[in-house]
Amino acid sequence: MAGHTISVGSAVQKPRMGGILSDTWFVFWREMLLPLRDPFSLIFSLIQPLVFLGLFGPLLGSAVGAPAFGGQSTLQWFLPGVVVMIALFGTSMTGSNLQYELMTGSYERILATPLSRSSLMIGRALKEWAPLVVQGLLISVVCIPFGFVFHPLHVLLGLVILGIFGIGLGALSYALALVSQNKEWIFWGVQQTLLFPLMILSGIMLPIESGPDWMKVASWFNPLTYLVNAERELFAGTIGSNTVWGLVAAVVTAAVGLVVGVRTIARNTN
Repeated sequence: MAGHTISVGSAVQKPRMGGILSDTWFVFWREMLLPLRDPFSLIFSLIQPLVFLGLFGPLLGSAVGAPAFGGQSTLQWFLPGVVVMIALFGTSMTGSNLQYELMTGSYERILATPLSRSSLMIGRALKEWAPLVVQGLLISVVCIPFGFVFHPLHVLLGLVILGIFGIGLGALSYALALVSQNKEWIFWGVQQTLLFPLMILSGIMLPIESGPDWMKVASWFNPLTYLVNAERELFAGTIGSNTVWGLVAAVVTAAVGLVVGVRTIARNTN
């Protein structure tokens, strides 16, 4: 393949920038073919969030009370958290796909190609962005007849920020899958151990303001908190400081995830 220098007997390449970009696009498109060939998997994955909205939402309003939502309706406050939940569950489990490729040997066949090792991680991580945006838009539109006030540009910006966050989380999930290959229990143990504390301490399910002081302090160190606050601000049709901090948290997560992911894949293929 043009633009690549391959050392015999080694998996390390030194591609030019053009080669990295084209390789990243190739990997991204290869990964995107899976949901494109089976779009019903994306639709089916929305069942759980819709159950949360339909069953947990009304109970949330009755138990907590309207003042806890900052003057918004329960749906207007809860829907952004559910959209973040979709991103959190979806992207944190993507490493399981890589583990399946490791078990079947298809990943080794990809390594035999002259693709840049960095592009293997970046292309996979970028793939997480598109399904997130589609799912977020679908669930937002579904909620309009039930009283959700839809602000198209604000919601789209919120989904872009969420997509950036998903890229970083997806890269971290892939890195974890590489580190724990042949030991699937480690992947699921770490994923489940981190997932639920992050979700609860971000205020996705319940207003964190109603919790004890130690939970409020812990939430300050949770990047997901800033993302949830940004999504709620944007879904309410406004842009403010929460949006800025949410964007910063998403960009930092993406940067850290890609750096860790690229280094992990380079270390595992040398």
